[in-house]
Amino acid sequence: MTLELVWFVLAAASLAAYVVLDGFDLGVGIVHRFVSVSPAGRRLTMASIGPVWDGNEVWLLAAGATLFLAFPKLYAVGVGGFYLPVQILLWLYLGRGLAIEMKHHHVGGPLWDELWDTIFSASSLLIALFLGLALGNVVRGVSFGESGRFFAPLWTDLLPTSEKVGILDVYTLVVGATAACGLALHGALWLAHRTEGEVAVRSGELAKRLCFGTGLLAAITSAATLAIQPLARQAASERPWVLAFPIASAVAIAICGLEITRRRHERAFFASSAFLVAMLGSASATLFPRLLPSAPGSPSEGITVMNAATSQYALGVGLYWWIPGVLLATTYFVRNYRRLPRRLRLEDLEEHR
Repeated sequence: MTLELVWFVLAAASLAAYVVLDGFDLGVGIVHRFVSVSPAGRRLTMASIGPVWDGNEVWLLAAGATLFLAFPKLYAVGVGGFYLPVQILLWLYLGRGLAIEMKHHHVGGPLWDELWDTIFSASSLLIALFLGLALGNVVRGVSFGESGRFFAPLWTDLLPTSEKVGILDVYTLVVGATAACGLALHGALWLAHRTEGEVAVRSGELAKRLCFGTGLLAAITSAATLAIQPLARQAASERPWVLAFPIASAVAIAICGLEITRRRHERAFFASSAFLVAMLGSASATLFPRLLPSAPGSPSEGITVMNAATSQYALGVGLYWWIPGVLLATTYFVRNYRRLPRRLRLEDLEEHR
């Protein structure tokens, strides 16, 4: 169980790194049209993530590779069962990357710029929403068949307690809205402390409203999780230390709001990062040792770290490759972020055109 626990923590850590790092540039896309009303302002918002957005997505690949290496059954069953949302996400990532590159290389005139801005914003919002839907499905559980596999339809009757649940229901939509709002807050705070001028001011003002909305939605999500998932109530009673994660998320979002009112947006950004990590940690700790629980009424127990893990030999050897690889990637990211300008101005863009 020791190696399985180590790999569970490593997979959760990789996902947390992705949510924090790619989360802010997804958030920038969500708030893109709200904080930049001029073409110059929109170029500034995109330029703020230009050097890092594609590198941030590496952590999603790292998380996927970690799951594939350590828990191949989860990877195989999960990708097959969630085939439809996985395909939608792939197309959304492609569209978002295309929009960023086309905008950066000034492909087309003003009309094309509007198209790229729209694709960038819409795809960022939908990616954030679908990532939240994915988390909601994992926490709620899925309808496994007798073979131990499942295929999730897009929706059934929108009730999380249905005999056969779909990807969309009331609960997963709430989790999706929480994720989208939380990442929008994360992106607004990135712009507030990384840019100057109108974009920074409007981002700071928008962050105030998003912080309140995120806190409210997170509270609703926590209450809904306790209501529909018996594992959450069981974890809270049998493992009280699990409660440290939701408490930490509440403290983090409160600190975030306080720092926003004081206009200390960099500190608020780090508090927002802590909030996202705590929320993901709360879900992971609540479900452990389950990786993908079964919905009520399913004949299968779901997928756990024990029935999904590869051999002990493979888990042990994998650590010797995983640790140096991630250390190298982390070193690259630290170096890359240190080279970013403290604050980006419109004048900086004009100098490089």
